[in-house]
Amino acid sequence: MSLNAQLFKILIILFALVFNSCEDSYSQTLRLVEYQAIKTGADQTENYLHLLKEKKIAVVTNHTGIIGSQHIVDTLLSSGIQVVKILTPEHGFRGDQDAGAHISNLKDEKTGLPVISLYGNKKKPEATDLKNIDVVLFDLQDVGVRFYTYISTLTYVMDACAENNIPIIVLDRPNPNGFYIDGPVLESKFKSFVGLHPVPVVYGLTIGEYALMVNGENWLDSKQKADLRVIPLKGYEREMIVKLPVKPSPNLPDWESIYLYPSLCFFEGTIVSVGRGTIHPFKVFGHPDLKSGDYKFTPKPIKGASSNPKLEGQVCNGFLLNDYAFDFEQNPKKLNLSWVIDGWKELKGQHSFFNNYFNTLAGTDKLRKQIEQGLKGKQIEESWFNEIESYKKIRINYLIYPDFK
Repeated sequence: MSLNAQLFKILIILFALVFNSCEDSYSQTLRLVEYQAIKTGADQTENYLHLLKEKKIAVVTNHTGIIGSQHIVDTLLSSGIQVVKILTPEHGFRGDQDAGAHISNLKDEKTGLPVISLYGNKKKPEATDLKNIDVVLFDLQDVGVRFYTYISTLTYVMDACAENNIPIIVLDRPNPNGFYIDGPVLESKFKSFVGLHPVPVVYGLTIGEYALMVNGENWLDSKQKADLRVIPLKGYEREMIVKLPVKPSPNLPDWESIYLYPSLCFFEGTIVSVGRGTIHPFKVFGHPDLKSGDYKFTPKPIKGASSNPKLEGQVCNGFLLNDYAFDFEQNPKKLNLSWVIDGWKELKGQHSFFNNYFNTLAGTDKLRKQIEQGLKGKQIEESWFNEIESYKKIRINYLIYPDFK
């Protein structure tokens, strides 16, 4: 073989190595995908309808429980499944109630089925709610953040099923914030409905995987295990930001707000507005006395989303973060603490910046103390490292889908 031929062969090998390296890198790139690219657990009726035949079914769902353009309850009824009641979480069956709003039992106008509220007088189904029920079907769209309450509803429903010896089937849906793990791990003394378990703020699991972890780690209050089955997703990868077809709750209207939610929600425990009562909830933050930023907004009541928004009627100065969201490929895969830290630095001299809810959201009082001590974001993040590593060792046991790189 001539020298030129040898050089050409070497170049071909090097090109192949570089190409494969780039291909691997591309396959790991965070990307925005349409919902139709994934087949949800609910979509795969062939995998669970036969488990429901000739049985009395209770469905835990809301407006996010859709199969194509049809609600799952309608699909079940048209398939001859005997649905006898619906149980529904925060924001109600139609998903049009304010965060924290007390929700009463009602009758669904379309189907005539009774709708039992799990965000009113109780958050856990009572034995009477499950009387004569053979199977509970759970279908809610989560957003992958500890203080988003659908995973707390999941836990209480699983516990009730375990206590009453009723099987529960969880229809899995994608986690639009499933591409990273970050934040302080919840301490038991800060346990609440916006944080029940020792997991980070962003925990990197689908709701089906989360159910497996709750069951496997004996986190149910009854200390029993639920008779649990998860119907997995098809086509889902963790390096996806999935554009949901319907907003999971009134103030998360699009993928940008869902992407920003884990970081901005900390402001809910402060005097700063995150845009409830505007057209950009969880895409802006601001306060009347904030001098930095070039975006102004005025919170106003919006029926079914923010009846009494923070700083109502006051002109707030701050930031619109659409551009940050659209730069998701360049952004680090972690919480952005700089917004809360900078807000505290600018407003601390004039106001009591934090309220008690901040610790509840964080799941610890350490984060607040670290910010008040002037620690930088990187220093705070480093303090989470050991707890997150311990959590990852638990989490890995319950993965249904390949982990992110």
